[in-house]
Amino acid sequence: MNSIVLDQVSVEVVVDGAAGSKVLLTGISLTLTEQRVGVIGANGSGKSTLLRLLNGLVEPSSGRVTIKGKDTLRDVRSVRREVGFVFTDPLSQLVMPTGREDVELSLRRSIRNSHERRRIAESTLERFGLLPLADQSIYELSGGERQLLALATVLAVEPSVLVLDEPSTLLDLRNRELLRRTVAGLEQQVVMSTHDLELVQDMDRVLVVDNGRIVFDGAPGAAVAHYRQLSATSLPPLPPAAPAVQEAREPLGAHPGDYQ
Repeated sequence: MNSIVLDQVSVEVVVDGAAGSKVLLTGISLTLTEQRVGVIGANGSGKSTLLRLLNGLVEPSSGRVTIKGKDTLRDVRSVRREVGFVFTDPLSQLVMPTGREDVELSLRRSIRNSHERRRIAESTLERFGLLPLADQSIYELSGGERQLLALATVLAVEPSVLVLDEPSTLLDLRNRELLRRTVAGLEQQVVMSTHDLELVQDMDRVLVVDNGRIVFDGAPGAAVAHYRQLSATSLPPLPPAAPAVQEAREPLGAHPGDYQ
């Protein structure tokens, strides 16, 4: 069974011009074995930092992160073979002119034979319905097609864990549903952050992150309810209503004609 373990993990960074360090995450202890794990929270809460810990994109300042027993600091190469990471904007990770070339590039380290790389790339693209678009410029693809292509490049190397950082942010309704169905059908363990509170209902377990801490850990419905309440209580108070302005009226007799 897949197992992701964070043991008393904190992340601090030095900010230029600021005294001391900024705490992004503090005291995170988790064991994640569920097939689908969602992460929700406000912007700046620490969601992306939490996800980036899982494949060594961010290093813990203290504590330890392991993926199937492999330490993300000592065994980072091995961890990155286990954990595939898909960013919010697929253009940040699609580096080749076409989808075919991008998938083949992701296979280059593991498959030396170019003909075998081409075969596996085409099989992967066909799996996601992207083979007819394989030789189009990535800039000619829709947002949903790019997101599926980013997924394909990551899944081509068969990781056991897939991490998705707000994958539906740039998608319209149709492509969001396409992404939703695709993720639901994956064999990999999925850890996904999102602002889409409907999408998170598909998860087995949901974490709510606030101010660098896990403030709720449980079922999707209860997690969303907790997050809604948390968001409502953190809203600033409404400004006082402006006093009503009454129309000024001149007193009777202000004009000579008033007495006629």
